[in-house]
Amino acid sequence: MKTDGTENLGLLLHDAARLLRKRFEARGSVYGLSSAQWRLLVRLVKEEKKEGVAQARLAELLEIEPISVSRLIDRMEDGGWVERRQAASDRRVRMVFPTAKARAAFDKVKSMAAEVYEEALAGLPPEVRKTLVAGLQTICDNLSDGESACGSTTRETETAG
Repeated sequence: MKTDGTENLGLLLHDAARLLRKRFEARGSVYGLSSAQWRLLVRLVKEEKKEGVAQARLAELLEIEPISVSRLIDRMEDGGWVERRQAASDRRVRMVFPTAKARAAFDKVKSMAAEVYEEALAGLPPEVRKTLVAGLQTICDNLSDGESACGSTTRETETAG
């Protein structure tokens, strides 16, 4: 029986994501942040507007429980990476903002991410790279069930893990 290779899709996606995370963790460890903290920082910087990002929204974006996000933010706040403030419109809502330290690290991580992506995509010609990214975005769109699809809504790729 001849197959088109799709029977390995799940394993390949999982393994590729795991290897990317592992490489990001190795390279990003110089900043003293865990992969979960990096994911939060990336989402925070990408989502932040003038008013910050609500803790509940961060929990949704990271697909983890609000209490876990709260603990993660506690540790990051202690390290000077983020700060919390009450929302102007609702004092019960806690908004999270990246600090100058976080923004500076994010800019460095964007550069490191580009290096990791280049390593991952080595040997693939530009047209295959575009097709790969477009295909992955289509998979996310197909499986999103009306939720926010993978990556950002503007179809930018996420820069860190």
